[in-house]
Amino acid sequence: MFTATLGGLTLVVALGAAQGNATLVQSARTHDITIDDYFTLAYVGACEIRPDGSAVAFTESRWSPDRETRNRDIWLVNKHGEDLQRLTFDEADDSNMSWSDDGEWLYFQSRRFTENGGLQIWRLQPDTGTSQQVTRIKGGIRQYQLGDGTDKLYFLRSEDAELDDRWQDLRNQFNDLNYGSDKGNESELWELDLKTWRLKKIQTPKGFYQSFSVDPVGEKVALVKVPDDQLISHEGWSQVDVVEILGGQVTTIPDALWRAQGPSPYGWIESPVWSDDGSRLAFTVDFDGYPQEVFVATFEESQFSDVQRLDRTIGEKGSDSELTVSGQLTWRPKSHDLCFLAESHAVQALYQLKNAGQDPHAIADVLTPGAVVIDSFSFDANGLSLAVVTSGLLHFNDVFFVEDPGVDATYRRLTNVNAHVDQWRLPQIKRVQWMGRDGVTVEGILELPPGYDQASDGPLPMLVQLHGGPTSSSKYRLQYWIYGRTLFPARGWALLSPNYRGSTGYGDAFLIDLIENENDIEVSDILAGVDAMIERGIADPDKLAVSGWSNGGYLTNCLIAKTDRFKAASSGAGVFDMTMQWAVEDTPGHVINYAGGLPWERPDAMQQMSPLYDADQISTPTLIHCGANDARVPVVHSQALHRALSRYLDVPSELVVYPKTEHGLRRRSDREAKLEWDVQWLEEYTLGEQD
Repeated sequence: MFTATLGGLTLVVALGAAQGNATLVQSARTHDITIDDYFTLAYVGACEIRPDGSAVAFTESRWSPDRETRNRDIWLVNKHGEDLQRLTFDEADDSNMSWSDDGEWLYFQSRRFTENGGLQIWRLQPDTGTSQQVTRIKGGIRQYQLGDGTDKLYFLRSEDAELDDRWQDLRNQFNDLNYGSDKGNESELWELDLKTWRLKKIQTPKGFYQSFSVDPVGEKVALVKVPDDQLISHEGWSQVDVVEILGGQVTTIPDALWRAQGPSPYGWIESPVWSDDGSRLAFTVDFDGYPQEVFVATFEESQFSDVQRLDRTIGEKGSDSELTVSGQLTWRPKSHDLCFLAESHAVQALYQLKNAGQDPHAIADVLTPGAVVIDSFSFDANGLSLAVVTSGLLHFNDVFFVEDPGVDATYRRLTNVNAHVDQWRLPQIKRVQWMGRDGVTVEGILELPPGYDQASDGPLPMLVQLHGGPTSSSKYRLQYWIYGRTLFPARGWALLSPNYRGSTGYGDAFLIDLIENENDIEVSDILAGVDAMIERGIADPDKLAVSGWSNGGYLTNCLIAKTDRFKAASSGAGVFDMTMQWAVEDTPGHVINYAGGLPWERPDAMQQMSPLYDADQISTPTLIHCGANDARVPVVHSQALHRALSRYLDVPSELVVYPKTEHGLRRRSDREAKLEWDVQWLEEYTLGEQD
């Protein structure tokens, strides 16, 4: 046992000998971080605490030399940080864990032994090592849920459906062609009796369901229904249907609060979840560019009664106290207290709304205090024990047990999956602030090289690394990823990750300020941050570079079209023209929200948002990355940027297209290429040298 700190709080750490070290030795940090080190890291994802609170199951993803993608396996550790067990070993990407009520079986989804790669449901007994395949459904299972009492299991599957219109015969006649309107999918909800092993189809309205939740009593199911399986349909055409499982009666929850009265009609309904007694249904609506909202529908004697939008404030009212909800909506067991993850000033904590649905203006209470970044959490069956997955400034994600959740909570570390990181020379990570052009305080994460002393070492080359979203943020934690954090400070750079206007965690006004102000106010925020780092003697004004992916790639394009201050740029999956983006991306509501209308309604705004129309001002050598199959920011943007720079403007540029790749790089070889290209390109043009 030893003590350490997490977000400024004292924690007790217990690590068993099963992890290869009886205690975590605080050894000297002598290892200089390299690109190869990235592929030695394991990533802890979700956690699920056993119903009796005695142990925690968690997923761990890691790279292997002979596999292009990380494989995800399931592990188990007891609440004292001992008896660590690896439960699965196949290359099957095991995920989505659920304990049976008695804690005997751990259910999960897996691709093991499937011919078409579809997900099936498996279960295992950690105490005996027994495992069983639960479903063998053609095409696989999209989502599942265990029923109350462990004797029922519900799952969604999809079936092809043909359009019912006058042209279907022609489509069938020439079925080797691709059509803009063609087959869609319809969802089927099934019940599996885990005692008799009989399947029963639940009668639900025809349609495609993004997600579902069966109430614990087994009387009704909530379905997020959309017209088809296209992602665009989820934006503004989704609805919540509640279906009685026996009678088939359908109630559609009135949507005025998030459609007619919402900040935008393009809200995504997500995460339906029932309270223990089935009287309250919570869900979120995610508005691109606007705060995600939480709603609770109440039911009296199984009949719909009312739906409310919940307040998201913490402590005293005011813009700075508004939480940005970020995920994992859960009712605390045996209560009407609604729990969720939310961001505030680059940290992400677990909050609780007492008696949600009765008082829409209840103030949220924090359950995980301190400067923590919680990525996953799980309560035991009584709602008393809490396990979380969290990272800090000196470690990547690990599993922790939270004692006395609330303002006086303490943390007990249960795992140390990346023990070798204890020898790494880590960057110095701090939160920094500066003033935006209109007097608004802007914040960012600054990483400095290990051992850096400003008084003796002076200004550094600085990489400005821009997060995506933009409704996201750079978090206050240790993070080694392929976009620059950890690696560039290890190579002697300062790295600034601005949480520019439109970022989450800084209040509603800060988020909404970006609406109808893209390629303007956030660009000003970023440049003000660069100026602040120069004025403070941290950044060398003659050695600046910029990079980003997705919205970060878009902002990289915007910045190099507005200034020649950056000596080099790396633009990943970035938008070049907003009208084209609306026309080709899979979620066009994003563009409509930020522009304030459709292209024919707001042509001037679309042009102002687009770096294309200032491309003749670009002189920065620019490396461009994109996935060949990216539906979110299609490859045409990157091709257009590269054509402009290399063919017409004579600016040094290279286009790197990753085949078989969508919006994110998942293959090991792609990530290695991204890291190597960025290091060599940015250092060549910024430092005038190539390692």
